[in-house]
Amino acid sequence: MNTDVVPRLGWWQQAWRLTVAGLVSLPVWLSTAALMRNGSGGPGSWILVGDPLVALGCLTLLLWRRRWPLVVALVVTVASTVSALATGAALLALCSVSTRRRPVEIGAVVLAYVTASQLALGVYPVQGSAEALWWVQIVVPALTAGIAVAAGMAVGARRVEVRSLRERAESAEREQSARAAQARALERNRIAREMHDVLAHRISLIAMQAGVLDHRGDLSAEENRVLVRGIAEGSHQALEELREVLGVLRSGPGRPEPPQPSLDRLPDLVADARTSGLDVRLTDAVAGTPPDGVGRTCYRVVQEALTNAAKHAPGAVVRVTLEGTAGGTLGIGVRNGPAPLRTAPPPASGFGLLGLGERVSLAGGELDHRATPGGGYVLTARLPWPDGPAYVHERSA
Repeated sequence: MNTDVVPRLGWWQQAWRLTVAGLVSLPVWLSTAALMRNGSGGPGSWILVGDPLVALGCLTLLLWRRRWPLVVALVVTVASTVSALATGAALLALCSVSTRRRPVEIGAVVLAYVTASQLALGVYPVQGSAEALWWVQIVVPALTAGIAVAAGMAVGARRVEVRSLRERAESAEREQSARAAQARALERNRIAREMHDVLAHRISLIAMQAGVLDHRGDLSAEENRVLVRGIAEGSHQALEELREVLGVLRSGPGRPEPPQPSLDRLPDLVADARTSGLDVRLTDAVAGTPPDGVGRTCYRVVQEALTNAAKHAPGAVVRVTLEGTAGGTLGIGVRNGPAPLRTAPPPASGFGLLGLGERVSLAGGELDHRATPGGGYVLTARLPWPDGPAYVHERSA
């Protein structure tokens, strides 16, 4: 990116800058006119007519100072030799060149400005002592030029800083978007791998039952109804689980993962968390056994919530609540209070809840997580629990 490129100024921004440049020149012009009036020759017609016209041309030329900063600065500085009212325009041009922070350009314009101030005494001869002429010719122009250069370099440094901050923010936003997309892709691939065995198993059972119907002609009507009912239920379950991974692209054939834990493994998960020192209290009001896909999602929701509680609220009481029945929804709530122990903050990633949201969304449910007013945290999820004959039996203890 070209660091010399600066945004164009609007009409109001241009107007107030040029107005300030004109106001800065006004005392110089009035002082010069007064000194010449006190002399023997009088002020003359040039300072009253020609000087303002040259100054007006210099101010107009400043409109192009951002396109050709060095050329405009040199022309305006040379013109200020014959125009006291163009002094402010010359200082503004010098300030504009200084924003580029190029020593050679700045030195050339400063030298031209100091030289022009000395030559201006030939155009406007005034009465004064040698000491007064010394201050006018050298010290005052050098001081004003130094102020303009310092202001311009400060503005240029600020522009570079703002541009750097903007680029860093844009780069961080792009990196965050890339990491979020990668996290979603990894989570979808992981869901696809864990569903591989389940779908293959159910389809194999359906194929086996259909083969029995095709090859066995001696089955009774009741046996036929049992096989047909098994094919229908198996197909329904396979379609429900296939819906969870529909649209997920597998990264490669890979090796399928082993079957994932389901709702019946939650007591073991809670026991492991208690062994690790987390005070977990489980309230299970689930009537029946949900489908395997819903149970796995419920397990992952509780697992992620307990992991976050252990990281961000060590020593806090964590309450896990499960409720639901077939034909409705499976509700999950994990709430923890403020952390009684203050430890160093863990490294933040933010992708655990992101992947969990993808999983719950694919299951057709809703996920919500937020901080509580008392300094704790609550995570809730609701998963659809379809009704069916295979889902109403009670879970074993």
